[in-house]
Amino acid sequence: MLSWAGIPPSQRGEQIDRILRLMDLSGSADKRVRYYSGGMVRRLEIGQAMFAYPKVLFLDEPTVGLDPVARKTVWDLVINLQESSPFTVLLTTHYMEEAEELCSRVAIMNHGKLAALGSPQQLKEATGKQGATLEDAFRFFSQEDYDERGSYRELRRTRRIAKRLS
Repeated sequence: MLSWAGIPPSQRGEQIDRILRLMDLSGSADKRVRYYSGGMVRRLEIGQAMFAYPKVLFLDEPTVGLDPVARKTVWDLVINLQESSPFTVLLTTHYMEEAEELCSRVAIMNHGKLAALGSPQQLKEATGKQGATLEDAFRFFSQEDYDERGSYRELRRTRRIAKRLS
């Protein structure tokens, strides 16, 4: 029989159980996902991404829309994965406090181009500002005011394009 995602059929159940335990979802395994909270759904999505033992785990804004408790749960999960898993975690976020808490290296992008790369501390120090935050570093390296990023019309257009592509 063919393997799915590189996992032989004889090992799938064991892998599913392992991920449910890791994601703290074993007690809800028999529930329909539509009854899961936002945090539970996010943990399930991360578990699904881990199913086939990736070399790099991509987490695209994993805490967007979560309440503070669910957000902290996801943060703890990411920290646990970084400490106990053999793969690299690549996380995208707009929350600078999240990047500072979870990331050993931060890349600041500006208009689709790499503007800076380094540890949170290195990026803060590069601003030359005493007591700089990672948000200060973002502003420093993007060299833009938020008001100059475009009009409401451009934002709506970008969102429509993104919706069509997803």
